[in-house]
Amino acid sequence: MNPSPNPVHLEEPSPVRPLREPSRCVRPMEAADLPAVGRLFNKAFRRKNEEPQQDLLGYLDHVFLQNPGYAPEHGSIVHKDGTGRIDSALLSLPMSFHAMGHRITARLLCAFMADGRAGFAGAAKLARAIRLSQPDLCFSDNASPVSADHWITGGGFMLPIQSLEWRRTFRPFQGGFERLRETMPAFRHLRLTPLLKPADLVARRLFGAFVPPGPPGMASIEAGLDEFLACARQMTERFAIRPDWSREDLAWLMDTAALNTSLGQLRCRIVVNAQGATVGCYLFSGRPGEMAHVLNVLCLEGREFDVVGHMFADLAASGYAAARGMAQPFLMNALMRQRQMNFRHRGYFCMVTQHRDIREAALRNDIFIGGLASESWSRLLTDFR
Repeated sequence: MNPSPNPVHLEEPSPVRPLREPSRCVRPMEAADLPAVGRLFNKAFRRKNEEPQQDLLGYLDHVFLQNPGYAPEHGSIVHKDGTGRIDSALLSLPMSFHAMGHRITARLLCAFMADGRAGFAGAAKLARAIRLSQPDLCFSDNASPVSADHWITGGGFMLPIQSLEWRRTFRPFQGGFERLRETMPAFRHLRLTPLLKPADLVARRLFGAFVPPGPPGMASIEAGLDEFLACARQMTERFAIRPDWSREDLAWLMDTAALNTSLGQLRCRIVVNAQGATVGCYLFSGRPGEMAHVLNVLCLEGREFDVVGHMFADLAASGYAAARGMAQPFLMNALMRQRQMNFRHRGYFCMVTQHRDIREAALRNDIFIGGLASESWSRLLTDFR
């Protein structure tokens, strides 16, 4: 997995490489494996040794076996022990990317699971299988410290800015309660907005930092799939590495993200200037009075301040308590100018590629990734834990 000594310039799209199995025990995940994989998920992430519910099984099937880009060589893999039992699994979602002038299939690595110590050997074989497949691009957006060490040991690297989460507060009392609900599941179904609203009204009158000003001349308009796709194609073209979404790909991603109703309704808004020209857009989930979970922010080069500033002013005026999202290098200057803004580590954003030029482009931040082009929309991170 170490990069080759010289840059690899792809003269044509990389051919699909079949997964090289280090052992006959490693193979692509199939529909019949879902009950065993679901049980592993419950043990690894919910600390419950129980059979998976149908909701989880259906979601695993939809995301990892029914996605538009599914192919066994790019999909999830499992390991069977000597008795034929699945003791470890790695969930993987293929995503089309444009990299250094060519279309490639990247692999988003999601949940990596082992059945306790008994599954460690199988997990090691799964990791080795990924390394031997010589991927054009593999990435994970929320690796743990231990996992990040394994990525780097295996020839990968970490993107420090994308490993951060930004958070902007508009209503401090409700925003504080949202943080409490994140850490204490027992409070997740408690609705205290009516009780906290008077305190927030006073705080916003006394402290203007909670009321972000909007850039003059900017407005936002509700938008849908086609408008977001048009923005994505135009506004990510400046990046050497970027998602290469077809309309079918994007429709599936947005529909699947909308299934995560625990985050609220999925919405897209385009930002226009005084002349009515589109200068950016943002995609987010949320409920007024609660947290706005921003998936993607897109803008024309040079309009970062206008789009970021208007987004926060719009979300605050719409009644959201706070907003959060993945940090992006091209947005950092605009984000850091905001008051009541803080950043925190959200998990390591790790990548690996066999191509030196792709690696160098990512490390110099010539990349657009995250949001729909990552795992932050997934119900596996919210509903099943």
